[in-house]
Amino acid sequence: MSKSIALVIASLTAVPAFAAPCGSLAALKFKDAAITSAKLMAPGTFSPPVDQPAEAGGRDVSYKDLPEFCRVAATLTPSSDSDIKVEVWLPAHGWNGKFQAVGNGGWAGVISYSAMADAVRAGYATASTDTGHVGGRGAFALGHPEKLIDFSWRSEHEMTIKAKAVVQAFYGSAPKYSYWNGCSTGGRQGLKEAQKFPADYDGIIAGAPANRTAIGLWIAHAVLKDPASYIPPAKYPIIHRAALDACDAIDGVRDGIIDDPRKCTFDPQALLCNDADGPSCLTAPQAAAAKKIYSPAINPRTGQPLFNSLVPGTELGWAGQAAGPDPLPLIYDQYKYVVFKDPNWDWKTFDFDKDVVRGNHPENLIMNATDPDMTRFFSHGGKLLMYHGWSDPLVPTLNTISYFDSVVANLGGPSKAADKVRLFLAPGMGHCRGGEGPNAFDRVAALERWVEQGKAPDVLTASRSTGGKVDRTRPLCPYPQVAKYKGAGSIDDAASFVCAAP
Repeated sequence: MSKSIALVIASLTAVPAFAAPCGSLAALKFKDAAITSAKLMAPGTFSPPVDQPAEAGGRDVSYKDLPEFCRVAATLTPSSDSDIKVEVWLPAHGWNGKFQAVGNGGWAGVISYSAMADAVRAGYATASTDTGHVGGRGAFALGHPEKLIDFSWRSEHEMTIKAKAVVQAFYGSAPKYSYWNGCSTGGRQGLKEAQKFPADYDGIIAGAPANRTAIGLWIAHAVLKDPASYIPPAKYPIIHRAALDACDAIDGVRDGIIDDPRKCTFDPQALLCNDADGPSCLTAPQAAAAKKIYSPAINPRTGQPLFNSLVPGTELGWAGQAAGPDPLPLIYDQYKYVVFKDPNWDWKTFDFDKDVVRGNHPENLIMNATDPDMTRFFSHGGKLLMYHGWSDPLVPTLNTISYFDSVVANLGGPSKAADKVRLFLAPGMGHCRGGEGPNAFDRVAALERWVEQGKAPDVLTASRSTGGKVDRTRPLCPYPQVAKYKGAGSIDDAASFVCAAP
């Protein structure tokens, strides 16, 4: 064989034998759905639409390194009031044979392009949805119950069914494995998929699931309702430092993070000003407000706890819920547009007795994914990997622990649950990412090994970077285990720690 013929053969074998060209996917027909475009994107040519709203909790992402992929856009209309936008991205080369759907943040209202890009770079076919509306606020739900259903669960399921059909049409085969990868709203979406549509995914990553409580109103009432209680954001670092001074060393290692905030008994009263208000102390109303942020919400009539709040170590992120002038939009809009159905509703009138009951009516919480019974998901071998940062200032970590415990109890205890569901808590990690503690770890690879090889994750190695350079690694352990220092070696090296019972 001549060298020129060999080169021709090599070039031909490098081109995947698709069942259908990318452009032809525009002709696919679905019930209650229409493909609006199908275009092959050359390497590095994708950029988000100029009118694209910001992704909630999104990252600064460059798309210049994206490989060639087939970009399919669709509009789904499962109800007469539905207008669900979906995109499916299909690698033109090196498809790993798998599908990974990615979740949203906040009120969604936008395609999660940054997460889709991560999936395509890793060889996955991927999909994302705006959940049926545009923009990151909850006004769309007012007077539109079908759109609220779309946001709550229907858009994700409909996207999954259509996306798998597009994968089948393009490659000529269905994905070998299907995964969900989401945090915050995306974590909640993943749990909802497992509970309501257990056959959609083989493995689900659910980080910091943002199930709705009135926490945003609890914090607003503590800090924003009375001007005297307002804590200027400039004081957050001094509260944080005091919490660390009180609790950092409880685990035997002074490393600038609180290993288990439940063991921390820090009282903001320790920062009371001796005389007049100052930049490094708290007034009595400010100290009382800070203590409320750390405390579970209480029914004023019965004195009974209502729901979890934040924990020591979260202070550097309090601006999201305590800086004002209004409560966190995720919760404020939930009560304004879903519960009270009044765009002029005043959050200062909220009653933590009767209004909590009203807010917890099932029709107001159709988006929540708190059903502990995932028997159908686990029965076909489904695996659930949950994670949460202990320094999350938006979604209480204690909520995720409570939910995980309920799932384990429903399965009959830890020994029966360990091969089905695991939770990893990251000390010092913020909401889904970031924070002072190690917060970057390969959860997708861990889930793949679990689903495809039966190797449950016994540890996840997390890293922290400063200035683009890794300066600390630490093992994340399956709850309730914690990382314990061996007594020798650098506290910045994961090898110096071992997972053990608390």
